[in-house]
Amino acid sequence: LPGNPPVQTKKALKQRFLKLLPCCRPKSIPSLSESKTVLASAFLSSSGFLADSVEDEFELSTVCHRPEGLEQLQEQTKFTRKELQVLYRGFKNECPSGIVNEENFKQIYSQFFPQGDSSTYATFLFNAFDTDHDGSVSFEDFVSGLSTILRGTIDDRLNWAFNLYDLNKDGCITREEMLDIMKSIYDMMGKYTYPAMREEAPREHVENFFQKMDRNKDGVVTIEEFLESCQKDENIMRSMQLFDSVI
Repeated sequence: LPGNPPVQTKKALKQRFLKLLPCCRPKSIPSLSESKTVLASAFLSSSGFLADSVEDEFELSTVCHRPEGLEQLQEQTKFTRKELQVLYRGFKNECPSGIVNEENFKQIYSQFFPQGDSSTYATFLFNAFDTDHDGSVSFEDFVSGLSTILRGTIDDRLNWAFNLYDLNKDGCITREEMLDIMKSIYDMMGKYTYPAMREEAPREHVENFFQKMDRNKDGVVTIEEFLESCQKDENIMRSMQLFDSVI
């Protein structure tokens, strides 16, 4: 959304989005734990997940956080049983304890942007997933956010994006917050991209954002202004629709 970049093809956007989410990476992308033995099933049938080996029972005994039952997660999200099982296996593969803290999240995220520094943007993204602000992201937190991003209504997705940009969670986006977001994106992409990014580019993106979104010119963007502006922008609406059924 920041700067309203050109819309990519659906295939390219899907591939890029999957790369950004550790639990949904295509098999061609190396896993952080590729060198380790992958256990068969991740969770015991007592909570709805299928487990049929001694290894599964041993793995369960080492888990620090056990997710809610499968049926409950199906009710809370827009994922199918099979999708939840696949997502959990990927999540558990990267996060054996069942939860991920901010430092782990940043380490995982940095694998996809070796040319830049993704730590600041990863922190913003982590805070958006950590809805109860307890300093960790559980599987429930992860699939809840993912369900909103990928399967939610347009309003659901835009509300999630607004929450990401509203860094101090006070209900409005300031120029300073959006500038922090834009700088973190430019840092993540690296200084040696082609074409080269100009020093003043992040601030220019922020000004474009506020010219479009700040309808009453009071220096902040409220959720009402954000939703109204986005819903009137064909490029943003097209971008939102490209995430349908990405998994």
